[in-house]
Amino acid sequence: MQETALHIIASDVPYPPNYGGAVDMFYKLKFLKEAGVKIHLHCFAYGRPEQKELNKYCATVAYYPRKMGLAGISLSLPYMMYSRRSDDLLKDLQKTEAPILFEGVHTAYYLNHPELQGRLKIMRNQNLEQEYYALLGKKEKSWFRKLYYAIESKLLKAAESRLSGAHAFFTVALHDYEFFKKLYPGKQHEYIPSFQPYTRVSSLPGKGHYLLYHGNLAHPENEEAVLFLLKQIIPHINHQVIIAGRMPTAAISRAAANLAQVKLIADPDGEEMNRLIAEAQVHVLPTFQATGLKLKLLHALFQGRHVIANQEMLTGTGLSSVCNEVNAAAEWIAQINEKMQEAFLPEEITRRQDLLKLHYDNRKNAERIRSFLIASHPE
Repeated sequence: MQETALHIIASDVPYPPNYGGAVDMFYKLKFLKEAGVKIHLHCFAYGRPEQKELNKYCATVAYYPRKMGLAGISLSLPYMMYSRRSDDLLKDLQKTEAPILFEGVHTAYYLNHPELQGRLKIMRNQNLEQEYYALLGKKEKSWFRKLYYAIESKLLKAAESRLSGAHAFFTVALHDYEFFKKLYPGKQHEYIPSFQPYTRVSSLPGKGHYLLYHGNLAHPENEEAVLFLLKQIIPHINHQVIIAGRMPTAAISRAAANLAQVKLIADPDGEEMNRLIAEAQVHVLPTFQATGLKLKLLHALFQGRHVIANQEMLTGTGLSSVCNEVNAAAEWIAQINEKMQEAFLPEEITRRQDLLKLHYDNRKNAERIRSFLIASHPE
């Protein structure tokens, strides 16, 4: 196997893989290493410590402090990008002549830098960030954070139109793939969905006795989804409900406490979360932001039984045929009542496996990246 080197600039320390971006990043490292890619990882650290685990998958790992507060503010660049700049990073990128993978616009401060001219550069877009931040701003209650999201969205729109220094774009969702392909028609574009912990569908046939929502319960997008379930759906059904995830907000805790059939599990460890996902009868996954790819959907499909989701959750995933799509509240209620009584069959597991192998095969996607690197940058 021909080995090829690659710099990867991560917006955060991708271990432990306990939120969406870290999951994609960590398992990308793992499967690229397995495919024969020699990785030079560069991480911006702000709250997550250095991790020896990353040394198993990378030839080198470097950490840089993120410039927080006033040091990260620019009048022309988004905070997420300007706060992730480092003279040491620029020097380290020049030590080894290899392609550079920028993990999102967050890490693209040096994309067009003259010192990196002539290098093969790849953008890995997790979201259309301008749209994502605009939607977060609409949901935010604090006027200060609402203003921050509005300004950041405007600056991101400008930044995402100045990524011409990239030679290729590897996007995780089909709608983002189409957006960047239209914006940068002269570049190479690849649809490479998120990497994740699963290599096969391990869903259990049969029936469980509860329905589950899981996710980071501190995130505004997920808080909105949970409150929708707690206020508009769960009061009208007679089934046990578990809501599990990191740092539930006060609003979620209050709403859950008012419903006898709801159990709120805060900060479950990985083993408990996997058990909850596997044993649930129904996964309820609403979202009101059709941005990026929600890894909770992949976790439910690889490991759980029936999945009920709305259009926004399924947009750009290519997974509608193995989910039950609903939108209006009455549709949610009817579908939950139906699926809580319906055994999950072995043939549904086979159907999922066949579909997920098309686009969500970690080894195949790692090999696609390796092959691109070799074809574009032969040793």
